Amino acid sequence: MSNEPITLFEGQEIDVSWDGRLCIHLGECSKAEGDLFVGGREPWCRPDAVSRAEVREVVERCPTGALSYRDKTGEPEPAPGENRVMVANNGPLYLSGDLEIEGAPDDMPGVRRRVALCRCGASKNKPFCDNSHAEARFEDGGAVGSRGPGLSEHGGPLKVRLMPDGPLKLEGNLTIQAGSGRLAWEGAQTALCRCGASKNKPFCDGSHRAAGFKSD
Repeated sequence: MSNEPITLFEGQEIDVSWDGRLCIHLGECSKAEGDLFVGGREPWCRPDAVSRAEVREVVERCPTGALSYRDKTGEPEPAPGENRVMVANNGPLYLSGDLEIEGAPDDMPGVRRRVALCRCGASKNKPFCDNSHAEARFEDGGAVGSRGPGLSEHGGPLKVRLMPDGPLKLEGNLTIQAGSGRLAWEGAQTALCRCGASKNKPFCDGSHRAAGFKSD
């Protein structure tokens, strides 16, 4: 691996990129069947070892956006039919959809469809998760008590605004999935806690002010 944040694995029909700034080593790629990703092998990823369709399918499993692809047919990764936030048990917020994340660098293409955002307040790579929740012993099972106002339609852009020293403000059609897997909340606008202190997780309740949360 190079010391650059992004490693490119070139193939005949499709290229795969791995962004070390976003990876939290969940293993969705390394545990996939087939020879696309093989731990201990050089190179670790070989896009020509499987079909183009399999490359796309496996890369799209990555929930953090660390993996992305460039299909040489020019066909981009499609936006999912709905925007969703999964509130991980003792972990981050996993967003998927047609994402527009405020301030996201142009060289992070994966986060336009999939990303893991910190909700414990301890990440050193805010707004992205860097696994600091484990060291911080962050505990929250991901229960969601509110049903939300509901939705009349699904899909479309989901804007994610990073409020200074405050929550994530989400604007767009959205479903929130509890840590249990239950589809729990639906609506078109909400503010989610990213300081770890809210007593109404995953929603913001203003606790970031008393907690002295700093987003930088």
